[in-house]
Amino acid sequence: MKTLSTLTLAIAMAAATPFALAQEGAHAGHAGHGAYDAHAGHAGHASETAPALTDGEVKKIDKETGKITLRHGEIRNLNMAAMTMVFRVKDAAMLDQVNVGDKVRFAADRDNGAVAIVQMEKAQSMTQ
Repeated sequence: MKTLSTLTLAIAMAAATPFALAQEGAHAGHAGHGAYDAHAGHAGHASETAPALTDGEVKKIDKETGKITLRHGEIRNLNMAAMTMVFRVKDAAMLDQVNVGDKVRFAADRDNGAVAIVQMEKAQSMTQ
């Protein structure tokens, strides 16, 4: 009888292990994949710090819609690979400070559910 109880317990534990691992794995990477973060508004959360600046190049400016097309490097805080894409800007005045072809450094973050440029500056030229 003791052998049967031990065997039953071992089978039950072995059967439960994949479910426990699946639950752990399913929640392990949510923060970095754009999923809803229930803690985003809480004081002291990492998202409250300013995102790091990313290098980019201005490809197009659309002042009428408040958007800019940038070829950019990796945007780590958004878990976004390097690519060319259109961003809206949080402040339309940013678009008056750059021209097509300019090298820029910018910070992008989520603003009202959409990705937006929250800070942008012309990159410093290496040959001054």
